[in-house]
Amino acid sequence: MAGLNIAALSMQFTPPGGAPTRALQDVSLNIEKGELVSVLGPSGCGKTTLLNILAGFLVPSAGQVTLDGRPVRGPGPDRGMVFQQGALFEWMDVRRNVDFGPRMKGVPRAERDRITDRLLGLTGLAGFADKPVYELSGGMQQRVALARCLANDPEVILMDEPLGALDALTREKMQGLVLKLWKETGKTVILITHSVEEALLLGARLIVMAPRPGRIFREYRLPFAEAGVNADLRAIKKRPDFAAVRDEILSLIWGMEDEIMGRAEVAA
Repeated sequence: MAGLNIAALSMQFTPPGGAPTRALQDVSLNIEKGELVSVLGPSGCGKTTLLNILAGFLVPSAGQVTLDGRPVRGPGPDRGMVFQQGALFEWMDVRRNVDFGPRMKGVPRAERDRITDRLLGLTGLAGFADKPVYELSGGMQQRVALARCLANDPEVILMDEPLGALDALTREKMQGLVLKLWKETGKTVILITHSVEEALLLGARLIVMAPRPGRIFREYRLPFAEAGVNADLRAIKKRPDFAAVRDEILSLIWGMEDEIMGRAEVAA
C-alpha cells in the first residue's frame, strides 16, 4: 500500500517492578503521500510515542507500521525527524550541519554543495552558510534543522513540537515556512503540537487523540493549510470557519483535560 499505513498499533510500557502503562491502543491510520497531518491531544495521550514508533525509535507492543508497503523496523533515511530543539552540531557551521547526511552517505562534494545551496535558499539561510549554529537565534536554528532533514530527501518528515520553544512572532514566521516547504517539496509531513491554532494552520488533516491509552478520537479535513500557503496567516485565523473549528476542538481538549484531572483526584 502506498503512503504510510498504521495498523492496529498499541504500545505498553512496563517499568521494572512497576505497573504497566498503556500509552497507545489500537491506533489505525492511512496517510497518503504528500499529506500534511497535524496531531493534537491532551498531555500524556501518546502523541510523541506514536511519532517515535513512526520514526523507528520504538517497537510497538502490537500492530505494524508500513511505508509504501515496507515494514518500519527501525530508523531509516526514508523518514526524517525534526525535534523541538534542533539537535544540531554546535561545533559545525550551518553548511556542515545541512550537508551532514549526504556527506555521511558519500555524496560527491559538488552534488552536496548543490543540494545544500538549494535548501539554504529555500529556508532563508543563504547568507548564513558559514555561521556557527550557536550564533543563530532559535528560529534560525530550526530552519537549519529543517534544511538538514530535507538534505536526506526523506519520504516522510516527522516533527515533534518543532516550533514550541519559539517566541510568538518567530513561531508564526516558521509556520509559514513549514507550509511553504510542504507545498514546494511535496513531502509527507506529520506534525505533533499542543497548540490548537497551530494544528489548524498546519494540518490539512487534523487528528485529535484521546487521553491514555492514546487512540484516535476525531479527525478533521481542513482548508486552512492550503489557504495559508499564499495568504497572511493572521488573516486565516480571523476567518469565521477557523474560529468555529478552533472553539469546537478547544472544547474537546478541555473536556479531556477535565477527565484526566478527575481521574487524578480519584487516585489521590
